Amino acid sequence: MPDQIQWATALSTRPSLEAAVAEVVELVQQSLSAAPDVGFVFISSAYASEYPRLVPLLRDRLPLPVIIGCGGGGIIGTGKDRAALEIENSPALSLSVAVLPGVAVTPFQIDSDALPDLDAPTSDWTELVGVDPARQPGFVVLIDPAFGHVNDLLEGLDYAYPGAAKVGGLASATGLGGQSGLFYYNEGGSAVGTPPNAGVVGVAFDGNLILDTLVAQGCRPVGSLLQVVQGERNIILEVTDATAPTGETITSLEALRRTIADLSPDDRELAQDSLFIGIARDEFKLELEQGDFLIRNLLGVDPRIGAIAVGDRVRPGQRLQFHLRDARTSAEDLELLLQASCRDGNTSAAGALLFSCLGRGQGLYGEEHFDSRLFQRYFNGIQVGGFFCSGEIGPVGHRTFLHGYTSAFGILRQPSQVSNGTIGKTI
Repeated sequence: MPDQIQWATALSTRPSLEAAVAEVVELVQQSLSAAPDVGFVFISSAYASEYPRLVPLLRDRLPLPVIIGCGGGGIIGTGKDRAALEIENSPALSLSVAVLPGVAVTPFQIDSDALPDLDAPTSDWTELVGVDPARQPGFVVLIDPAFGHVNDLLEGLDYAYPGAAKVGGLASATGLGGQSGLFYYNEGGSAVGTPPNAGVVGVAFDGNLILDTLVAQGCRPVGSLLQVVQGERNIILEVTDATAPTGETITSLEALRRTIADLSPDDRELAQDSLFIGIARDEFKLELEQGDFLIRNLLGVDPRIGAIAVGDRVRPGQRLQFHLRDARTSAEDLELLLQASCRDGNTSAAGALLFSCLGRGQGLYGEEHFDSRLFQRYFNGIQVGGFFCSGEIGPVGHRTFLHGYTSAFGILRQPSQVSNGTIGKTI
């Protein structure tokens, strides 16, 4: 139907770039009844020497008006049998295209030196992106890993577009020193294959489209829920039991020791390598659940003062809980989120993008295609494209963050496909 969103994804493992482009274009064209409005291309760093040729080759076969994409250490796409594929450490090219009737597609690129100051007015940010916040857009954002202002960018976008869904990732490469790349084409403006100074490329959607997000951080809470009594910047000094805030105050290191002491032998062993801190993002929610925490690294301890350093700013009053991560926990975490989506009636979608950490995949689960195929089990075989990132972008609570060890999904659907009509819903 012409008024319906159409989405098609294809993946090729041909070693020749020309052959890979030809194959993915042929496959996506077989699934479409109209010319696509936008394309997302993700390419293995095995083709790095040929990155400048990608956009011209692609447009020769499929004249997409808008293209964004990047290089990746692993590539996610859809095979000829419509099953999701995650190709790691081998040449692969993934192309996802969409026909978007009633949707305005606004591509943008941001040079590394063009970011507004955080105290700049919202108009500076909206002018940079080119979309009116009143249109309630959703964003897909891809970032060069050398871009040094990722958190500033995400804070600025949240400031200018509060409540808008934002999902994406940092380009990556296979092995140390591998080349990552960004790709961008805008038929209505500057046409660039590999922007030389762009730190960010993205697309904003508004109109007859909803971009839902699902962020699986792959952790489970352990120990007591804590509340910060004293902290400075990223240093936690003293905490108390958040369920009994009038109780004793102890150092954060003592809280860590007590948590580890109460773990099972298996979890105690796991904590040696896979212990994290979760920071609650909703100050007013009384009963916190697994997905309510922003997971951050434990950076170190200071036994002299009993302090713990974490990978984010903390302040007195925040609630914290230690978390563990392993393959079983990551699988259960994603499945819980998918089950919650099913309870909300949101399993119908047009297509999806997956931005998964390089630390997940076969190295974590011991099997291929795990996250993408688990998603397809709940989302009725929806075609998935994407890549393995050096950092994943997605919301927790009402803010957008850069994550690690995470799978962040961007799920595209029409408003009529959502039972509760929520714009940019975050699961």
